[in-house]
Amino acid sequence: MRREYHRWWSPALHRDMELLEFGHAGARVIVFPTSQARFYEWEDRGMVAAVAGMIAQGWFHVICVDSVDAESWYASHLPTAARIARHEQYTAYVMNEVLPWARWRNHHPFTIFTGASFGGFHALSMGLRYPNQVHRILSLSGLTDIKRFLGGFYNEGVYFQNPVDFIPNEHDDWRLQHLRQQDIILTVGRDDPLLNQNRELSGKLWHRGIGNALREWDGFAHDWPVWQQQLRMYLGGHD
Repeated sequence: MRREYHRWWSPALHRDMELLEFGHAGARVIVFPTSQARFYEWEDRGMVAAVAGMIAQGWFHVICVDSVDAESWYASHLPTAARIARHEQYTAYVMNEVLPWARWRNHHPFTIFTGASFGGFHALSMGLRYPNQVHRILSLSGLTDIKRFLGGFYNEGVYFQNPVDFIPNEHDDWRLQHLRQQDIILTVGRDDPLLNQNRELSGKLWHRGIGNALREWDGFAHDWPVWQQQLRMYLGGHD
């Protein structure tokens, strides 16, 4: 299985950004780390190993990106508007730098966004915002409503980055067509405090005619051994 480290200066973020690449072919899988974690987290936590056979066989081309959570949502020392703007720059980095680079590395037509916990939020926020570029979203115990981080602050930036807000108001036929073609999978434990958030997003998607698979697991299910199982089970699509 090919493993390569890459680093470049990001015009969107105005600093160097790092990532790890696994595999050589197959559907592109853009992986977002958990809260404030690094690009090597999924390798360290056994997530890459959990699907190593599929990567080696050329089914999946996994790209683990870094985060800037400590400069955005978790940067409580900054004005809230600045934190939101920093995440918008991160979105531009992923969509305008990482994704074109990944397509250049591998011309497969299919793209998957995935992440666990806070990484699930990133996968959902960007994947649902750009449905013509992301074909499958796999959120593992993902946060679906970012407003809890903002102390009541709200602006247009929050709206467009928060799936539970922008999905109910989605009326553009072109966007709805692409959203309805996506394969959206939400996994969450029945004892996870994020359960109701996931149910809310699932319901709002269905209300707009956007199909999705909500998979509720027994117990808390918000931990790496469970996410490894879920990744093996759902990365190729919901069962």
